[in-house]
Amino acid sequence: MNPSRAIAALAASLLLASAAPAFARPDQVAVARVAPDRVTVSWTAKGPVDLFWADHAVTNPAAAKLVSAGDRDGKQDVTVDPAARPYFLVRNKVDGSLVEVAERLVPLDQGSNFRDIGGYQAAGGKHVRWGSIYRSGATAMLTPGDLARVKTLGLADMVDLRSSEERVLAPTKIEGVRYAAVGYSMQEILRMSAQGPSGSIYANLPEMLTPQLRIVFDLLKRHEGPVAYNCSAGQDRTGFTTAMVLSALGVPRETIVADYHLSTSYRQPRWEMPPIDLAAHPGDPVAQVFARGAAAGDRKPTPLYDAQGKSLLLGSFAAIEAKYGSVETYLEKEIGVTPADLAALRATYLE
Repeated sequence: MNPSRAIAALAASLLLASAAPAFARPDQVAVARVAPDRVTVSWTAKGPVDLFWADHAVTNPAAAKLVSAGDRDGKQDVTVDPAARPYFLVRNKVDGSLVEVAERLVPLDQGSNFRDIGGYQAAGGKHVRWGSIYRSGATAMLTPGDLARVKTLGLADMVDLRSSEERVLAPTKIEGVRYAAVGYSMQEILRMSAQGPSGSIYANLPEMLTPQLRIVFDLLKRHEGPVAYNCSAGQDRTGFTTAMVLSALGVPRETIVADYHLSTSYRQPRWEMPPIDLAAHPGDPVAQVFARGAAAGDRKPTPLYDAQGKSLLLGSFAAIEAKYGSVETYLEKEIGVTPADLAALRATYLE
């Protein structure tokens, strides 16, 4: 499946899963960045809508600014502050239903795959809150402007899923945010990668990332502010972590898989790892691997499917279900997320 088909599948899965009233579905509203200071909000509705804007996640029109009233053409260009993250509310004037929406991808000049996991339909016909949980690739090459944009997200915590070697080669530039990581060697992943494109990486992620997942879910349970987590590409380790978070919130499996495949279009590999001076890392096989990849021009994301065309992420789900029977049981037994915790997380992160 190519990126455009993955996006189409994501929209289709949201449309099929929705049980909300005629208009109140996030797949019918989209925000696209068309210039550094301009976005286009588009929607589908029977009848006129009111469009509101805010510089923070918002569900009440009274807390936002009216951009356009009684709009019928299904599209509105909005001038925005390039350094701020805009949020929008679309109110259907026919039935009064509201849809909150923001850009999926946080626009960064030298970032990769930094995105919001809000908006997806989840348990009980609700949707994941925007502006609460972010996933990303490495942040070692962000510009001062990028850092200013990230600061507007109000992040309380970052969890770095990368290995000890990666964190030395490409330390994050984001400061002023509580930071957590777990030490392990990238050589473990390189050994698994050598087994082939499907390999055993995804089957091993549930065990390998257990310590990191405990941290992520502990932060989500504490709910002290927006949380971000990342690996280098923001697709494999970050993709698995996102799959567990969205599963905990009751997001359908097909939506989770479609979101996972957005990494192929959202990644910017040239901004994931700075140039490596091998002389400064003598005998470091991890540094050599990343340096060889850069020298070979390995800058194009590879679609995340095995030789049979099966999504690699499904390997993680299969491993979990073979050992535990369900994601919920895995989360409870290994990550410490009880049924009561699931209910609390859904009360906090769904709307």
